[in-house]
Amino acid sequence: QVHVAESGGGSVQSGGSLRLSCAASGYTWSTYTMGWFRQAPGKEREGVAAIAFDGSTKYADSVKGRFTVSQDNGKTTIYLQMNSLKPEDTAMYYCVIDRTESPWLLLTAGSDFGYWGQGTQVTVSS
Repeated sequence: QVHVAESGGGSVQSGGSLRLSCAASGYTWSTYTMGWFRQAPGKEREGVAAIAFDGSTKYADSVKGRFTVSQDNGKTTIYLQMNSLKPEDTAMYYCVIDRTESPWLLLTAGSDFGYWGQGTQVTVSS
């Protein structure tokens, strides 16, 4: 059974930084993409950043230059380094692992058949 777990959320002031982690286990795929989505109250879920098994990445325009997605050597854990945080980054952040090989496709189409974590809250105060 595939299991996905996020950690690292919290509260920071505008301009601050946070690092989220996402550990996935139980999958047997050799090709896949892992990604971060977020959802603020009253808003639709949006893709933030994604990284494929081969290290290719994709970012939402709203976070380019501020957020960096990376993976560990074992490729079972990904990270989201978030710098220069803004109040509009406040949201519940979710991690997903999907069988697609395309970070672009994951961020734009979402994941109906992937495995999602429970989410971690990020709050940025002005």
